Amino acid sequence: MTGVNLDRPSDGGVAGRRPAGSSAAGVWTRLRELARRDGEPVSVRHAVLVCVEVLDAAGACLSMSRDGGLPEPVYATDERSHEVEESQTTLGEGPGLDSASWGSPVLVDDLGTARSAARWPLFAVRAAELGVRAVIALPVRAGAVRLGVLSCYRDEPGLPGTRALTSALACVDAVLVLALDERGGVSPSLDDLLDGSFTTHRARVHQAAGMVAIQLGVNLTDALARLRAHAVADERPIAEIADAVLARRLRLTDNDRGLPLPEGGDADDEKDAEEGNDR
Repeated sequence: MTGVNLDRPSDGGVAGRRPAGSSAAGVWTRLRELARRDGEPVSVRHAVLVCVEVLDAAGACLSMSRDGGLPEPVYATDERSHEVEESQTTLGEGPGLDSASWGSPVLVDDLGTARSAARWPLFAVRAAELGVRAVIALPVRAGAVRLGVLSCYRDEPGLPGTRALTSALACVDAVLVLALDERGGVSPSLDDLLDGSFTTHRARVHQAAGMVAIQLGVNLTDALARLRAHAVADERPIAEIADAVLARRLRLTDNDRGLPLPEGGDADDEKDAEEGNDR
């Protein structure tokens, strides 16, 4: 599948292409202003906040991948943006996942259209429930290496103009610069975000998948798919389903219907979490 944008900027600009007069200097000036206000060094968080400003968005969420896997939320400006982003991970579809996969911007001027519903049938419904109408998803990448995606959410249909989109691309460049230190490693500011998210969220989900794999006699990929299917059917984040499995409050069955377990769970599952990590 090619990385074509599903919608074009409202003033006729081409998504993802920077016109003359790109205002990277202005973006960095604003980054430094926010950092001085907070009494902190310029960080990835400031780049996300400036992107929200220039796009006149209601909020944004940065998702990153440590090891080339699916990007997962590491920083959100607000709880709703985190919930919208988390729903993409749970549902396995959405503009942010497409942007990260294709390595190009995905601009959606109205999630309420038939086109959006056909492309992301589950995500479009969930986004509408949360009051999100438009999405600007911009990939974070270094050459051919895809590191993540910055998704900005708007409450009303419509996309910003070329100037705003150009500034947003400069914000994504800033995310990349701030994410990588001079030695080519992960900067402390991003490392804090990644550690806080990946050691809790991803570890729980994959540990739960290990338990499900043992219980059902399937591989980890299929076990993750079972967790996601149950999360979608139950309309809950996949992390909550994983927690229920790990706490032995829930055991998935072959038909993906989870059986609630009595307090304390099944004694036979005591070693599942540890064994699952070795599969």
